[in-house]
Amino acid sequence: MGGKRDEDDEAYGKPVKYDPSFRGPIKNRSCTDVICCVLFLLFILGYIVVGIVAWVYGDPRQVLYPRNSTGAYCGMGENKDKPYLLYFNIFSCILSTNIISVAENGLQCPTPQVCVSSCPEAPWTVENSQFLQTVGEVFYTKNRNFCLPGVPWNMTVITSLQQELCPSFLLPSAPALGRCFPWTNVTPPALPGITNGTTIEQGISGLIDSLNARDISVKIFEDFAQSWYWILVALGVALVLSLLFILLLRLVAGPLVLVLILGVLGVLAYAIYYCWEEYRVLRDKGASISQLGFTTNLSAYQSVQETWLAALIVLAVLEAILLLVLIFLRQRIRIAIALLKEASKAVGHMMSTMFYPLVTFVLLLICIAYWAMTALYLATSGQPQYVLWASNVSSPGCENVPINTSCNPMAQPVNSSCPGLMCVFQGYSSTGLVQRSLFNLQIYGVLGLFWTLNWVLALGQCVLAGAFASFYWAFHKPQDIPTFPLFSAFVRTLRYHTGSLAFGALILTLVQIARAILEYIDHKLKGVQNPVARCIMCCFKCCLWCLEKFIKFLNRNAYIMIAIYGKNFCVSAKNAFMLLMRNIVRVVVLDKVTDLLLFFGKLLVVGGVGVLSFFFFSGRIQGLGKDFESPHLNYYWLPIMTSILGAYVIASGFFSVFGMCVDTLFLCFLEDLERNDGSLDRPYYMSKSLLKILDKNNEVPPGNKKRKK
Repeated sequence: MGGKRDEDDEAYGKPVKYDPSFRGPIKNRSCTDVICCVLFLLFILGYIVVGIVAWVYGDPRQVLYPRNSTGAYCGMGENKDKPYLLYFNIFSCILSTNIISVAENGLQCPTPQVCVSSCPEAPWTVENSQFLQTVGEVFYTKNRNFCLPGVPWNMTVITSLQQELCPSFLLPSAPALGRCFPWTNVTPPALPGITNGTTIEQGISGLIDSLNARDISVKIFEDFAQSWYWILVALGVALVLSLLFILLLRLVAGPLVLVLILGVLGVLAYAIYYCWEEYRVLRDKGASISQLGFTTNLSAYQSVQETWLAALIVLAVLEAILLLVLIFLRQRIRIAIALLKEASKAVGHMMSTMFYPLVTFVLLLICIAYWAMTALYLATSGQPQYVLWASNVSSPGCENVPINTSCNPMAQPVNSSCPGLMCVFQGYSSTGLVQRSLFNLQIYGVLGLFWTLNWVLALGQCVLAGAFASFYWAFHKPQDIPTFPLFSAFVRTLRYHTGSLAFGALILTLVQIARAILEYIDHKLKGVQNPVARCIMCCFKCCLWCLEKFIKFLNRNAYIMIAIYGKNFCVSAKNAFMLLMRNIVRVVVLDKVTDLLLFFGKLLVVGGVGVLSFFFFSGRIQGLGKDFESPHLNYYWLPIMTSILGAYVIASGFFSVFGMCVDTLFLCFLEDLERNDGSLDRPYYMSKSLLKILDKNNEVPPGNKKRKK
């Protein structure tokens, strides 16, 4: 047996040897993975160049500002005092606009549009007696400045209407999304081009595809304006609950883990009982699968006894396995609980680590914002293109007009014989070096997004690992803990290990991009009913998912070894993997116990905040006084969902720090067992509780005498 164990240890490397000079995270270290560091910095430099190119050639105003018929932006330049867009005939949007055209054309419709300083406030329609009057008399002198720019004062109204240079009617409107939307309770005028029975709601719904964006956005804004401080209170409660849960683990980790394990056993026992009752009832009725036969209706299998018998057997096996694990691995479960308590103490001694996720969050936000702005500017690069357009090309005088040919918007053909002929904005050109390389630049941006995000996450893991390792390897706690351990670890990681973090992040990025490509292909092949192709696609997706999970696990432990020993990524990953494989049972037990505990913690924080938010915002808590009354909301579920989401983010941030602390202390604990033996020259660094569980002791217990140098 001993020879077999030695062979297994040799297969996963030799145990760590004692090093009398080792005192925790190595201070005298050198730069690692320099080549990858240089490549990463060059890539970032190229990423910055892409951003500059996008900024020079891009024009995101087309997304941020509405455009009139000539492509000019409302609220900018010569239209600075005209921030709103008016549609001459919004009812033409009913049949011509859908979600795709909304996204691509920015709410454009086949009707003239003009920038105005204010939306119409009163209904108005051109009367027959005004057809022979001039535009100046009917529009300009009456403060109706809604004609297209450049329409002469002396042009007759009938001519301006035929050429669609001025609107034939106005409706009371209100600005929303930079556009003038008519009030929904206004009756449209009876004019040519407006179908009988057409309503304002149809025009607006045609424009924004059945979504009353104005009402929803205004109501959402009102709800947030009235409840934002209560949402902040809910997030504060989540922060306090998360912090208290972690700090109190040193006192309640053992009983809490025991209660959770018994809870799982109890749930499985009840499930076994329920399956037995269902099986017994169906067995007495004689309901068998032989009577049902094969069917694609899966719910029908609930009415046969074999289904419940199979479920009963599976649950009974799981219950038996869990009981055997508790019996034979109880010692390792006790070690896992002791490590959880030790992690709680470490967090208590270094409270600054609990707020490091804020740094990570800010860096992630910068990466995402930079990519989003770069992608937006790249997507809007190119020169604006204008073409001739007419509402009715079959009208007399339009036969010889070259419709859809390029034109100059500054030379509007206002006196053309073709009614309604205009030079309108078509889109942005796709010619030019930047436009031809647009796809490649966007791919470069996506790669930059994934790589920088993974690097920021790796930085956070390595920094926290360095701080918590300095806690474990402090012989006299807390006296030997370095001053500002988190800041020291941050500086040390950035100075020496940027390349190693970039190496690990690049490996993970390539796998994630491969998964994204596979998801895109799968989305495109959803209509294909070939079962073989679907099966192969599912297998590939499953393999890449498993590979990504394994790489994340390996990277996480590699960063811990980098933080402690300062070696390159490959050596650190190998050493971490070998160390874990030599203690694989302890790894599995600790991982599952930690997952169970953190899941319960998240459930407690998120569930508690969610329940409190529901009772408060729905007005079910009475008698709190006027200052604590719940606000009157349009959608009371909106602040509830916001509070729940924020609580989950806060709890995940706090518990990710705690999880990193547990993993770091666990690796240090395993190395402590291999490196030391408890003698006067090689005492253990672990806590007294761990020594007691392992039935070991130090000849010089920590805190009693100074360690022999």
